[in-house]
Amino acid sequence: MHQGSEIKGGAGHAHKPTSVFDLMSQNINRLPAFDQKIFMYGHVCLAGNASIAGLVAHSLFRRSLNVSQAAFTSALPMAVLPYISTYALYAALVSGPLLSDDLQCGACAVTRGALIGLVGGGLYPILLALPVNLGLAVRYYTTPMPEKGNVLRFWMDISRPILKKTRAVLVVQCLFGTFLGHKNFDTYTKLIQLSFPSDGEELED
Repeated sequence: MHQGSEIKGGAGHAHKPTSVFDLMSQNINRLPAFDQKIFMYGHVCLAGNASIAGLVAHSLFRRSLNVSQAAFTSALPMAVLPYISTYALYAALVSGPLLSDDLQCGACAVTRGALIGLVGGGLYPILLALPVNLGLAVRYYTTPMPEKGNVLRFWMDISRPILKKTRAVLVVQCLFGTFLGHKNFDTYTKLIQLSFPSDGEELED
Protein backbone atom coordinates (compact mmCIF):
# COMPACT_ATOMS: atom_id res chain seq x y z
CA MET A 1 0.00 0.00 0.00
CA HIS A 2 1.33 3.43 -0.89
CA GLN A 3 -0.27 5.35 1.92
CA GLY A 4 0.15 3.23 5.04
CA SER A 5 3.82 2.51 5.65
CA GLU A 6 5.29 5.32 3.55
CA ILE A 7 3.25 8.13 5.08
CA LYS A 8 3.83 6.98 8.64
CA GLY A 9 7.51 6.36 8.02
CA GLY A 10 8.79 9.85 8.86
CA ALA A 11 7.96 13.43 9.69
CA GLY A 12 8.97 14.53 6.21
CA HIS A 13 5.96 12.67 4.77
CA ALA A 14 3.45 13.83 7.37
CA HIS A 15 1.96 16.42 5.04
CA LYS A 16 1.10 13.87 2.35
CA PRO A 17 -2.51 12.85 1.76
CA THR A 18 -3.61 9.62 3.36
CA SER A 19 -5.84 8.32 0.57
CA VAL A 20 -5.97 8.18 -3.21
CA PHE A 21 -9.11 10.32 -3.01
CA ASP A 22 -6.89 13.08 -1.59
CA LEU A 23 -4.35 12.50 -4.33
CA MET A 24 -6.99 12.99 -6.99
CA SER A 25 -8.47 16.12 -5.47
CA GLN A 26 -5.04 17.77 -5.12
CA ASN A 27 -3.37 16.67 -8.35
CA ILE A 28 -5.97 15.74 -10.98
CA ASN A 29 -5.76 19.22 -12.51
CA ARG A 30 -2.04 18.75 -13.10
CA LEU A 31 -2.67 15.88 -15.48
CA PRO A 32 -3.11 16.34 -19.25
CA ALA A 33 -6.68 17.29 -20.18
CA PHE A 34 -7.27 14.02 -22.02
CA ASP A 35 -6.23 11.96 -18.99
CA GLN A 36 -8.51 14.01 -16.75
CA LYS A 37 -11.54 13.48 -18.99
CA ILE A 38 -10.94 9.75 -19.45
CA PHE A 39 -10.47 9.24 -15.72
CA MET A 40 -13.60 11.18 -14.74
CA TYR A 41 -15.97 10.51 -17.63
CA GLY A 42 -14.76 7.42 -19.51
CA HIS A 43 -16.98 5.01 -17.57
CA VAL A 44 -19.94 7.31 -18.24
CA CYS A 45 -19.37 6.79 -21.97
CA LEU A 46 -19.11 3.02 -21.44
CA ALA A 47 -22.44 3.07 -19.60
CA GLY A 48 -23.97 5.25 -22.32
CA ASN A 49 -22.87 2.74 -24.96
CA ALA A 50 -24.57 0.02 -22.90
CA SER A 51 -27.82 1.99 -23.12
CA ILE A 52 -27.44 2.23 -26.88
CA ALA A 53 -26.78 -1.52 -27.08
CA GLY A 54 -29.93 -2.15 -25.08
CA LEU A 55 -32.03 0.04 -27.35
CA VAL A 56 -30.61 -1.55 -30.50
CA ALA A 57 -31.28 -5.06 -29.19
CA HIS A 58 -34.73 -3.96 -28.05
CA SER A 59 -35.57 -2.78 -31.55
CA LEU A 60 -34.31 -6.02 -33.11
CA PHE A 61 -36.31 -8.22 -30.73
CA ARG A 62 -39.46 -6.14 -31.31
CA ARG A 63 -39.18 -6.73 -35.04
CA SER A 64 -38.46 -10.42 -34.58
CA LEU A 65 -41.50 -10.86 -32.32
CA ASN A 66 -43.74 -8.48 -34.31
CA VAL A 67 -44.28 -6.25 -31.28
CA SER A 68 -45.49 -2.73 -32.00
CA GLN A 69 -47.15 -1.83 -28.70
CA ALA A 70 -45.69 -0.03 -25.66
CA ALA A 71 -42.76 1.38 -27.60
CA PHE A 72 -41.76 4.08 -25.10
CA THR A 73 -42.53 2.28 -21.84
CA SER A 74 -40.55 -0.79 -22.90
CA ALA A 75 -37.63 1.22 -24.31
CA LEU A 76 -37.14 3.23 -21.12
CA PRO A 77 -35.86 0.36 -18.93
CA MET A 78 -33.72 -0.87 -21.82
CA ALA A 79 -31.88 2.45 -21.74
CA VAL A 80 -31.80 3.01 -17.97
CA LEU A 81 -30.99 -0.44 -16.54
CA PRO A 82 -27.90 -1.16 -18.71
CA TYR A 83 -26.59 2.33 -17.96
CA ILE A 84 -26.97 1.95 -14.19
CA SER A 85 -25.59 -1.60 -14.08
CA THR A 86 -22.52 -0.84 -16.23
CA TYR A 87 -21.75 2.37 -14.36
CA ALA A 88 -22.12 0.62 -10.99
CA LEU A 89 -20.00 -2.38 -12.05
CA TYR A 90 -17.16 -0.21 -13.26
CA ALA A 91 -17.27 1.94 -10.14
CA ALA A 92 -17.29 -1.13 -7.88
CA LEU A 93 -14.62 -3.18 -9.68
CA VAL A 94 -12.27 -0.63 -11.25
CA SER A 95 -12.72 3.03 -10.23
CA GLY A 96 -13.50 2.37 -6.58
CA PRO A 97 -10.64 -0.07 -5.95
CA LEU A 98 -8.20 2.27 -7.72
CA LEU A 99 -9.29 5.25 -5.65
CA SER A 100 -9.07 3.28 -2.42
CA ASP A 101 -5.65 1.88 -3.42
CA ASP A 102 -6.99 -1.67 -3.41
CA LEU A 103 -6.24 -2.31 -7.10
CA GLN A 104 -2.52 -2.01 -7.83
CA CYS A 105 -2.35 -4.49 -10.72
CA GLY A 106 -2.45 -3.04 -14.22
CA ALA A 107 -3.35 -6.35 -15.86
CA CYS A 108 -6.19 -6.81 -13.37
CA ALA A 109 -7.58 -3.35 -14.15
CA VAL A 110 -7.45 -4.06 -17.89
CA THR A 111 -9.10 -7.48 -17.49
CA ARG A 112 -11.86 -6.10 -15.30
CA GLY A 113 -12.51 -3.28 -17.73
CA ALA A 114 -12.73 -5.71 -20.66
CA LEU A 115 -15.13 -8.04 -18.83
CA ILE A 116 -17.34 -5.17 -17.69
CA GLY A 117 -17.46 -3.84 -21.24
CA LEU A 118 -18.28 -7.25 -22.70
CA VAL A 119 -20.71 -8.59 -20.10
CA GLY A 120 -22.17 -5.53 -18.38
CA GLY A 121 -22.04 -3.20 -21.36
CA GLY A 122 -22.81 -5.71 -24.11
CA LEU A 123 -24.29 -9.09 -23.28
CA TYR A 124 -26.49 -7.91 -20.41
CA PRO A 125 -28.41 -5.19 -22.31
CA ILE A 126 -28.79 -7.45 -25.35
CA LEU A 127 -30.12 -10.42 -23.39
CA LEU A 128 -32.27 -8.19 -21.18
CA ALA A 129 -34.24 -7.19 -24.25
CA LEU A 130 -35.42 -10.77 -24.77
CA PRO A 131 -37.65 -11.24 -21.68
CA VAL A 132 -38.92 -7.67 -22.00
CA ASN A 133 -40.16 -8.26 -25.52
CA LEU A 134 -41.29 -11.82 -24.93
CA GLY A 135 -43.52 -10.48 -22.19
CA LEU A 136 -45.02 -7.98 -24.63
CA ALA A 137 -45.43 -10.66 -27.30
CA VAL A 138 -47.35 -12.86 -24.85
CA ARG A 139 -49.46 -9.97 -23.60
CA TYR A 140 -50.47 -8.71 -27.05
CA TYR A 141 -50.43 -12.10 -28.86
CA THR A 142 -48.07 -10.88 -31.57
CA THR A 143 -46.18 -14.18 -31.97
CA PRO A 144 -47.28 -17.79 -31.38
CA MET A 145 -45.68 -19.06 -28.20
CA PRO A 146 -44.16 -22.56 -28.03
CA GLU A 147 -45.27 -25.38 -25.80
CA LYS A 148 -43.64 -25.62 -22.39
CA GLY A 149 -41.08 -28.19 -23.46
CA ASN A 150 -39.81 -26.01 -26.31
CA VAL A 151 -39.44 -22.67 -24.49
CA LEU A 152 -35.65 -22.79 -24.16
CA ARG A 153 -35.20 -23.74 -27.81
CA PHE A 154 -37.58 -20.94 -28.77
CA TRP A 155 -35.50 -18.42 -26.81
CA MET A 156 -32.29 -19.64 -28.44
CA ASP A 157 -33.73 -19.53 -31.95
CA ILE A 158 -34.82 -15.94 -31.44
CA SER A 159 -31.63 -14.80 -29.74
CA ARG A 160 -29.08 -16.40 -32.08
CA PRO A 161 -29.58 -14.14 -35.14
CA ILE A 162 -29.78 -11.03 -32.97
CA LEU A 163 -26.55 -11.90 -31.18
CA LYS A 164 -24.91 -12.29 -34.59
CA LYS A 165 -26.16 -8.85 -35.64
CA THR A 166 -24.84 -7.26 -32.46
CA ARG A 167 -21.38 -8.86 -32.48
CA ALA A 168 -19.85 -5.53 -33.43
CA VAL A 169 -21.39 -3.98 -30.32
CA LEU A 170 -19.83 -6.66 -28.12
CA VAL A 171 -16.41 -6.18 -29.71
CA VAL A 172 -16.54 -2.39 -29.37
CA GLN A 173 -17.63 -2.54 -25.73
CA CYS A 174 -14.94 -5.08 -24.87
CA LEU A 175 -12.23 -2.98 -26.53
CA PHE A 176 -13.50 0.22 -24.95
CA GLY A 177 -13.56 -1.40 -21.51
CA THR A 178 -10.02 -2.64 -22.07
CA PHE A 179 -8.90 0.86 -23.07
CA LEU A 180 -10.57 2.42 -20.03
CA GLY A 181 -9.02 -0.06 -17.63
CA HIS A 182 -5.57 0.62 -19.06
CA LYS A 183 -5.94 4.42 -19.09
CA ASN A 184 -7.48 4.59 -15.61
CA PHE A 185 -4.64 2.57 -14.12
CA ASP A 186 -2.12 4.69 -16.00
CA THR A 187 -3.73 7.86 -14.61
CA TYR A 188 -3.75 6.40 -11.12
CA THR A 189 -0.02 5.70 -11.43
CA LYS A 190 0.64 9.27 -12.54
CA LEU A 191 -1.30 10.62 -9.58
CA ILE A 192 0.77 8.50 -7.20
CA GLN A 193 3.97 9.81 -8.80
CA LEU A 194 2.76 13.40 -8.57
CA SER A 195 1.91 13.14 -4.89
CA PHE A 196 4.88 11.00 -3.88
CA PRO A 197 7.75 12.26 -6.08
CA SER A 198 10.28 10.46 -3.90
CA ASP A 199 8.66 7.15 -4.96
CA GLY A 200 8.97 7.86 -8.66
CA GLU A 201 9.82 10.49 -11.19
CA GLU A 202 7.79 13.69 -11.29
CA LEU A 203 5.26 13.72 -14.12
CA GLU A 204 6.61 15.66 -17.04
CA ASP A 205 4.77 18.80 -18.08
